[in-house]
Amino acid sequence: MVTGHLMTTRSLNQLNILIKSAGEMATGIACRLYRSKFRRIVLAETDHPLAVRRAVSFCEAVHDRQAIVEGITALRTSTTEEIESAWQQQAVAVIVDPDWQISSQIHFDVIIDAILAKKNLGTNLNEAQLVIGMGPGFTAGVDGHRVIETNRGHDVGRVIEAGTAEANTGIPGEIGGYTSQRVLRAPCGGRFESERRIGESITSGEVFGSIEGEVVSATIDGVIRGLIRPGSTVPKGMKIGDVDPRGISSYCFTISDKARSLGGAVLEAVLAEFNT
Repeated sequence: MVTGHLMTTRSLNQLNILIKSAGEMATGIACRLYRSKFRRIVLAETDHPLAVRRAVSFCEAVHDRQAIVEGITALRTSTTEEIESAWQQQAVAVIVDPDWQISSQIHFDVIIDAILAKKNLGTNLNEAQLVIGMGPGFTAGVDGHRVIETNRGHDVGRVIEAGTAEANTGIPGEIGGYTSQRVLRAPCGGRFESERRIGESITSGEVFGSIEGEVVSATIDGVIRGLIRPGSTVPKGMKIGDVDPRGISSYCFTISDKARSLGGAVLEAVLAEFNT
């Protein structure tokens, strides 16, 4: 019995896992899997990721070569050899690969589409033994084997074996009694500039940043939980910041309840598929 258990555990630890995206939710999923001893993880990103919650997003490794979230290190890689090297260093690998070409070079047992685009951008059922779609745009049994509910509320983190996730509401999740008010969006397209920092306190009416000279101000009091990388070019209406009315700076640097829940759901789906 003991020998069999060890063999199963070793087999699970050798699974190759690809996560499409290295943003906040994808990072939360990767960290949950990593802490569960899955260490052969690759996150595929675009060449100019625009994460708002940068302090908890592995996509920062694209810009800085390395990113650390809750003690877990992600390293930017560009080849299969560099990916293997990252794994040997007990790090997760981040690769600039928006078309997921790495899946033709490495056999992945699990593929997780965590782009959260509210639609399927090309993931299909035949990409891996277990394909998981996060949120709206996926149908279990059609686009993937499992779909995870991402809408905050009673069902967030539910593993869906047949059917789809709830439709996108367009309303940010409620934090401290606020929804849309806590999110800052670009009033116009252009280059975003800011001298603010994640974790800083900010008051309603205080300047958050600017785009092409047009000032963006906070609408509530709190701490800056999310701040898109200054110098980024953004379209009108894009989310560029997030103010947390709870005012607890440490929350800005740790994985959110939602991201942990989604990570737990993915872990459940992986164990259900492979731990037999």
